[in-house]
Amino acid sequence: MALVSAASVVAAGLIATGLTGCANMSGIEPVASLREASSLGLDAPSVQGETEVPVATQWWREFGDEPLNRLVAQALESSPNLKLAQTRLARAQAVMEVADAATLPQIAGQVDLTRQRYTANGAVPPPLAGTILNSGTAQLSGSWELDFFGKNRAALDSALGGVNAAQADAQAARVLLASQVARTYFQLVRLNEQVAVADRTLAQREETLKLVRDRVNAGLDTRLELRQSEGGLPEARLQLETLQEQMALTRHALGALIGQPNAALALAPSELSAIKKITVAQNIPADLLGRRADIAAARWRVEASSKEVVNAKTQFYPNLNLVAFAGFSSIGLGRLLNSGSQQWGVGPALRLPIFDAGRLRANLRGKTADLDAAVEIYNVAVVDAVRDVADQVTSSQAIARQQAQQQAAQEAAEAAYEIALQRYKAGLGNYLNVLSAETSVLSQRRLAVDLAGRALDTQVALIRALGGGYQAESTSASQSVTKTIAGGG
Repeated sequence: MALVSAASVVAAGLIATGLTGCANMSGIEPVASLREASSLGLDAPSVQGETEVPVATQWWREFGDEPLNRLVAQALESSPNLKLAQTRLARAQAVMEVADAATLPQIAGQVDLTRQRYTANGAVPPPLAGTILNSGTAQLSGSWELDFFGKNRAALDSALGGVNAAQADAQAARVLLASQVARTYFQLVRLNEQVAVADRTLAQREETLKLVRDRVNAGLDTRLELRQSEGGLPEARLQLETLQEQMALTRHALGALIGQPNAALALAPSELSAIKKITVAQNIPADLLGRRADIAAARWRVEASSKEVVNAKTQFYPNLNLVAFAGFSSIGLGRLLNSGSQQWGVGPALRLPIFDAGRLRANLRGKTADLDAAVEIYNVAVVDAVRDVADQVTSSQAIARQQAQQQAAQEAAEAAYEIALQRYKAGLGNYLNVLSAETSVLSQRRLAVDLAGRALDTQVALIRALGGGYQAESTSASQSVTKTIAGGG
């Protein structure tokens, strides 16, 4: 303790005498500032008195579709992308452990055994001069850096911020993976429904061709109507082949997402009507920034960068270590462990930057620029998050309106087709009217499937934009970052 007190007095005296004046940090401060929630319109709920329902952690189960549940479970268990995020987290934790070790005393053991010829023409006196002897050293040495200015603590805090950012990144990867699996699966469901529409179209045109042939044989129609009807079959088969190709490619994408390329080849997707519609908030929640893992990761990186600035500033101050050693040393191994071979030492070691040709200031400028960059990356993330939610809410509402109008249009097209077909059968209308009415019906059927698929896809996209069930542990990082930047580090 006496050594520690003496070292403290020495360090304080050196600073007081202004020896650090040759290496100063003046004029280097961050310029970027974090965007406040109020500047993004998130300071109050969009609807007065409304209670926001957070997204469930396993939100995909609310669709009530067992194949989807199995796919997401497989993806979360075996996806290489998710495992990559977990390895990055393990790497960040190792860096934190290294930084933590620097705050504690270090002890090392040393054993040296040497056979040496001592020069006869040097500083070694007789009787050692010119002889060949064995020598040995066995000792323990220790050091402890007295972190008066918080250098090691700042490095540890920065590493901790990196760990928290990696944890948030892992959660963001989980949310993104689950949403990608769900959206790809719903794409497969949509294509499967389109295949059903195409099959129905092909069967309908085959029936129509039979009718036209009967009318041609009866002399009621010409070969022109027959050729027009025959041309509809290859078109329907082409549409079916195109959809089958898209389904195969979607299955490949789904297999890659779950980390099992062949698992999705035999998957039987559910029907659109069997998938439940889930209720998702139709406005931007006031606590959006706390719901998204990617924003939390960006915020923690600001925290880590701010601590790097603190660490860079502490480089301008003295570095004080306590060093000690104790052990044995002798010439001749037979006396190595004798009491007379004992040696020990203890004392402080002080290092003070006086002139470094601008190295420390350049390092501080670099770390400050990194902090400004991290703040702006965070700002970009929060602006994009608000836009993302707004886009998905707008699309969700628009699709609901489009579905209502499309249903009415399809009912009218179906009725018009039935009338045209009946008139053709009765000889009161020509085949061109049937073709025109059929084209409208097919277009509406495909549009109905596309809108239903888009509705599910937009629901998943909105869930992801709202955070995908991520729950932030605390808001202390954001508050700490704000204080650090406001106070200049």
